[in-house]
Amino acid sequence: MNRKILEEFEDCPVIAAIKDEAGLKKVLDSEIQIVFVLYGDICNIGNIVTRLKQAGKTVIIHIDLIAGLSSREISVTYIRSVTHADGIISTRPNIIREAKEEGLFAIMRFFVIDSIAFATIEKQIENAHPDMIEILPGVMPKITKRICAASKVPMIAGGLITDKEDIMAALGAGAVSISTTNQKVWFM
Repeated sequence: MNRKILEEFEDCPVIAAIKDEAGLKKVLDSEIQIVFVLYGDICNIGNIVTRLKQAGKTVIIHIDLIAGLSSREISVTYIRSVTHADGIISTRPNIIREAKEEGLFAIMRFFVIDSIAFATIEKQIENAHPDMIEILPGVMPKITKRICAASKVPMIAGGLITDKEDIMAALGAGAVSISTTNQKVWFM
């Protein structure tokens, strides 16, 4: 399953990241195949995923942003058994490892804000073994290129991407896809 999802990312340069009901409604009728869910709570996340799955979408939940879930491994089991999402995003290595054990596609998110954060990426990848990584902000082609060269894990660039030039720069630097909440970018 994870190989199939990885191939979807390679075929889908723009990933819709939804942060509210308006974004959900807009993406349901779109041709966008992969959706990152960045909102919800334990009461409504199952319904959000069901609606997306019924529309034929691959659904990846940013588990750290779902209200009511803890940073413990049991949250991954909840997401797998209650929502039937395809995967999760997290900044936490223990959550990534549990997702892999549960058979979910696992994306580890990194905020590259300084040289210390940059230096820890490879160590964290070796520790957690994610299927992919996502770096934020995604508008740093020089850094994207360095991370792609150093990492054996495919990368997504996310955050602050606002136009076609940003998309092309991220992809040109080696990112497999970009993710964005900017609905205008979804349809470029």
